[in-house]
Amino acid sequence: MSDISRRSVIKALGLVPLAGTFGACTSPEADRAARAAADSAEAAKGGTFFTEHERETVRVLVDYIIPRDERSGSATDAKVPEFMDAFLSHPEADPEQGASIRGGLAWLDAECYRRRTVRFIDATDAQRRELLDSIAWPERAKPELSHGVAFFNQFRDFTASGFYSSEMGYKDLRFEGNVSLPAWNGCPAAAMTKLGVTQDVMKIRVRAQSRR
Repeated sequence: MSDISRRSVIKALGLVPLAGTFGACTSPEADRAARAAADSAEAAKGGTFFTEHERETVRVLVDYIIPRDERSGSATDAKVPEFMDAFLSHPEADPEQGASIRGGLAWLDAECYRRRTVRFIDATDAQRRELLDSIAWPERAKPELSHGVAFFNQFRDFTASGFYSSEMGYKDLRFEGNVSLPAWNGCPAAAMTKLGVTQDVMKIRVRAQSRR
């Protein structure tokens, strides 16, 4: 995690501003669970899936994935842990996903204890980053860390699902859709410069080719 940024995570995920496109929503049942969690008043308070220790671990872990920066707040600022808790505790949630997340959190503690004789939340920032660095890139990870790699891939997607379906995440994407456009003034100058073209390109007429 020491040399990966939020922007590169978005690029790697091929992110779009719809939570349903992430791995956390891979079935109609999961989609319904997500909508119900988001719409219910209880979602704002969080659910009942995580134990207190798991919830504390989740709060630490999500902020390593999406930290606060000059553009927006962190995953905890966007209430991602509450989103996860509500999602996983919903009656229609996939029990296998819940078991996978819970097992991954336990693996994180066990691996951290094996290395430093402390739980993940009790480790130093440097110790946490060392562990996360070893599982954040599958192609670099050692074979014996495969369980941790699989968990972190899933948890990273889940974190992004929660963050980018929140108001804070939506604004972070700077998505310009769903707004009225009273006038069209052409492509912005900055975009034209980046593309290396001018407005004159719009005046070029292309002759239609007849089919034979």
